[in-house]
Amino acid sequence: MVEEIFKSYGISPIPSDYTEAMAYVPYQSNNPKFYSVAHGFEAGTMFPTLHKPFFGSKCTGGKNDD
Repeated sequence: MVEEIFKSYGISPIPSDYTEAMAYVPYQSNNPKFYSVAHGFEAGTMFPTLHKPFFGSKCTGGKNDD
């Protein structure tokens, strides 16, 4: 999909003169997959590609702050 946009319009999903600490969202597919309504509500998004859960201590092996 990204390659098609670049070929058709000559633009990149990430600007060549990007600024650090700025969020950039890449182009989405025309036919994205969806979660069920219940799963999407729990995950906070209907799109599996945008579901990026944060696990806290699982990343470092420590304990979560209580």
